[in-house]
Amino acid sequence: MTTDAVRRHDPAARTFASDNYAGVHPEVLAAIALANGGHQVPYGDDVYTEALRDLFGRHFGEGADVFPVFNGTAANVVSLRSMCAPWEAVICPQSAHINTDEGGAPEVTGGLKLLPVSTPDGKLTPELVDRQAWGFGDVHRAQPRVVSISNATELGTLYTPAEIRAVCDHAHELGLLVHLDGSRITNAAAALDLPLRALTTDVGVDVLSFGGTKIGLLLGEVVVVLNPAAARGLPYLRKTYMQLASKMRFVSVQFEALLQGDLWLRSARQANAMARRLADAVRDMPGVTLPRPVEANGVFAILPADVADRLRKRFRFYNWDEQIGGGMVEVRWMCAFDTTETDVDAFAAALAEELSA
Repeated sequence: MTTDAVRRHDPAARTFASDNYAGVHPEVLAAIALANGGHQVPYGDDVYTEALRDLFGRHFGEGADVFPVFNGTAANVVSLRSMCAPWEAVICPQSAHINTDEGGAPEVTGGLKLLPVSTPDGKLTPELVDRQAWGFGDVHRAQPRVVSISNATELGTLYTPAEIRAVCDHAHELGLLVHLDGSRITNAAAALDLPLRALTTDVGVDVLSFGGTKIGLLLGEVVVVLNPAAARGLPYLRKTYMQLASKMRFVSVQFEALLQGDLWLRSARQANAMARRLADAVRDMPGVTLPRPVEANGVFAILPADVADRLRKRFRFYNWDEQIGGGMVEVRWMCAFDTTETDVDAFAAALAEELSA
């Protein structure tokens, strides 16, 4: 088989900007090819999507229901919209992806009111939830309905099962539901050496956005309903928000490749291990400070802004906080399933050169 397409990039190139810069895992590509050929019923009535229900049931419990969508923003918006009436609101950390990095989609597209809370480490606690869980019955205030957390968080930190349980128990006592943004839930589970349900079903999470793109899929995330009473109208909302894939078999079969065996775990462990290796390589370099522990596959560092600018010409990555002052900047370095020891060592060596320059 030949193609007229032209390779326009260097397949050996590596960055530390985001884990979604990585390509598709070869085992996922093989699964997509396996699902090709012949005709299958569209819009999720295919045999691959049907198999997903049993597969996610193995990981999250028999009652789990699944709704594949195209991307993570859609997974969050569709999840939260199904959990909220128009007059209700979502409590989340100030640093939450839904608040900072989704282009206002929850508000503009979802019509959702977000109630952000400042946190020191990207994590909510029962006490922090209470800062926005008030005004019940007040017609002038959007009514709190959902608490949304991320694991791993946007600051690279992890919730333990006990911490999630505490948030869920408190939220449920207040009559609130809990949504978990799991764009990197596989990294969290691998880092804590726990099954996926230990961070979700078993501790009271109601609805989960399960991430695939950052762990090696071509595209696709899954809205996983763990508490059927928590979500309404998902089949219709998915279509309304333009997330019902016609050829859904090619989305679904990727998750089968990821979850049927241990691909999710192998990939997450590799990304996490490379982040630890990178942190170990740079933490004692003069001029570099790691402000938070490295718990998953992200490394946050504070270093001179001019060094970051020069280094970025060699390896792409993003500034995280440019308001540090004193000529310093906080940056974020992410590792992916295909990051290797050679990649990390080359990056660390380049950083050392730029610091000495």
